[in-house]
Amino acid sequence: MKAGDVLHLTRAASPQFVRPIFFRLIKVRTELHTYDGWTWLDGYQLDGKGDAVARRELYVFKAGARVLPTLKGKGLHGQQGRLPVPHGRRLVGK
Repeated sequence: MKAGDVLHLTRAASPQFVRPIFFRLIKVRTELHTYDGWTWLDGYQLDGKGDAVARRELYVFKAGARVLPTLKGKGLHGQQGRLPVPHGRRLVGK
């Protein structure tokens, strides 16, 4: 994970994500001590179009955070103007 990555966070990353979210990473907080395999992240929660809706600090299980592939030449929005939804699922309420 590196600054600028878009993550898909589900219950695999933390029990707090009953409803999965998209998250644009600003930085991984390496100065904070955590349990093995867990980390603090700073960044922005994104809506379905890729726009930032909230600044967040999150405590997540690193192995459960899924980094989305970059959309080369299409920007964040891709052709449909929406973030890609893993496994063909639609975002709740979108």
